[in-house]
Amino acid sequence: MWRLELDWYSPRRLLSSPMKYDFPGDRFIPNRSLMDLDHVRSLLTSTTKESSGSMLDSPANSKFNDLYRKRVEENLTLDSEGKPFRMLVFRGSPKTCRRSLCTTDSTQQEKLESLENAKQFRQFPKSESKILDAPRLKDDYYLNIMDWGQNNILAVALGSELYLWNAESRKARKLMSVDGEDDYPTSVAWSQNAKMLAVGLSCSELQLWDAETSQLVRRLEGHENRVGILAWNGHLLTSGSRDRYIINHDVRSRRNLTSCIRAHNEEVCGLKWSSRGNLLASGGNDNIIHIWEASNMRSSSFLHRFTEHHSAVKAFAWSPYEFNILASGGGTNDRCIKIWNSQTGKCLNSIDTKAQVCGLQWNRHHNEILSGHGFSLHQHDQTKLCLWKYPSLSKIGASPRHESRVLHLAQSPDGLTVVSAETDETLRFWETFGPPRTDNSRLTDLDSLLSFKRFQIR
Repeated sequence: MWRLELDWYSPRRLLSSPMKYDFPGDRFIPNRSLMDLDHVRSLLTSTTKESSGSMLDSPANSKFNDLYRKRVEENLTLDSEGKPFRMLVFRGSPKTCRRSLCTTDSTQQEKLESLENAKQFRQFPKSESKILDAPRLKDDYYLNIMDWGQNNILAVALGSELYLWNAESRKARKLMSVDGEDDYPTSVAWSQNAKMLAVGLSCSELQLWDAETSQLVRRLEGHENRVGILAWNGHLLTSGSRDRYIINHDVRSRRNLTSCIRAHNEEVCGLKWSSRGNLLASGGNDNIIHIWEASNMRSSSFLHRFTEHHSAVKAFAWSPYEFNILASGGGTNDRCIKIWNSQTGKCLNSIDTKAQVCGLQWNRHHNEILSGHGFSLHQHDQTKLCLWKYPSLSKIGASPRHESRVLHLAQSPDGLTVVSAETDETLRFWETFGPPRTDNSRLTDLDSLLSFKRFQIR
């Protein structure tokens, strides 16, 4: 026999009880020795009116008058508003929360409708957010002399000099100058961490610069003609040249050349690594696209070979939403944007833009593609930039017609702004990838803030 002595075994009222128990209980598991099981069984099995009736009809309550019994019944069955009162109501039941759900659904529906309306208002901005003067910008379709790094610094080659423009401070500084009348930068590319800037030259040399210290870190060799295109993939730098070779350089190694491939019959003018870094797209003046696997770059065995374009292929953009989708743009005799599936090797869509495709940028905030254009067959088709909806390639909007053509496109690190380098020696900034416009004017905040204000890049 145990005697209850501890408070955590049972309620306090049992501590003073003189009874002894065979087994101590607690407040959650009752002790059956406290129960009169015979009386309980009798109450459960009895069919008399007293046991089946309500508490107010029992003999024990017969001494209460009718008015008292009525008040007690009202307090037990009606709430303060006189409505039927139910104890133990599940408040989360569909019946009780239907009104709140309707309110939530209607609020959510209003938000969705406002977003849909905002999407309908989405169109190309009417003007540039700002313009920079870029004197002596090379008018050459096959070069790639502008890139916007993750450090928010825009690198652009002007003649024989290379300048860095800080988008935050809006200050420009000269990084380098090439000696010699026939030598000049032909391609620039920021590394993925923006610590290194690669510069290809017309003399076939490739240089690596530390942008913070403005020091030349290394010179890379391997090409025999101008280096017109560069693409980074981690520590791997891929270069394409007029000598028709594609070279992979490991910038960590003393012997930097890891592979050298010749698959194009003309100058290599387009290179783009996929976001996963496992696929490389290369385009040339031979109108051909090759898809390469990173694990098989030491051989000339390509994954796919596309021949549907009818002019040089310089512009590439991998989809940020589907890792195997590639957009490509053709030159003056082709004028098409084509969408490829790199897994199946099939062309998913194609559209004639009516003008030379010089650059492609995939929007990271909306599933859209921005294209920059050069020469067109007809004067009325002279449009610099066009925004296309993916995958239909239906046109969302276009920039105002302008006499100059676009040579290069680059996208800001936040993915909201695109800069176009044009043959009138200007850099024009467009808020094309910003959020949808919700105001009545349908203008972004920067559409008119700095429009047509010209800044010198040097």
